[in-house]
Amino acid sequence: MADKIKIHLADDHQVLIDGLTNLLQTVPNFEIAGSSLNGITIYDDVIKDQADILVLDISMPQKDGIEVLKEFSQKGFPCKVIILSSYDDLKIIKEVMKLGAKGYLTKKCAGENIIEAIDAVYQDQEYYSDAVREKIFSMFSQNNPKLSKNIYTENPILSPREMEIITLICLEYSGKEISEQLFISINTVETHRKNIMKKLNIKNTIGLVKYALKNNLINP
Repeated sequence: MADKIKIHLADDHQVLIDGLTNLLQTVPNFEIAGSSLNGITIYDDVIKDQADILVLDISMPQKDGIEVLKEFSQKGFPCKVIILSSYDDLKIIKEVMKLGAKGYLTKKCAGENIIEAIDAVYQDQEYYSDAVREKIFSMFSQNNPKLSKNIYTENPILSPREMEIITLICLEYSGKEISEQLFISINTVETHRKNIMKKLNIKNTIGLVKYALKNNLINP
């Protein structure tokens, strides 16, 4: 039998932990390794439980979810983190993305998405519920593009042209629109896109968005 995915649940409401536990225990390869009701003990708890996935609320007593992620960033991530929050505020979403969370769900859609999210994140993918994805891409709307001056600074991985293209992709420009904006062919745009994906080891547009956010290529 394949190893089970060990999950640690962190929320300040026991009723929510109980509800998630009942739901997740219906999946044969899921195991609830433990839970936390405050943020202080989470780092030690997930190590003790040897958890693969931490489902983390933002609003935790004593140390909130943002502070927990900062602690993980400083000490090294002991597991992969999915944020499960009542909030869908863009500033919070951006912050947790930059701090290394691999997924973000709102509590109102937890029942629909949490199983799929855990499976995806465990397989080294990133997972954002539809509502959160819409929020993320609204930051890069063509109606209000805010390109950072940093796209023209030196980058050790991407060339200046590639940095322009990744920014326009995150602004949801089509290949044709990028080619017109930069005066290059659509085939050249596609070649650059493939090279960017390969260099950054990114599989989809949400990964490009995260890279742009982390490197301040765009000011939301």
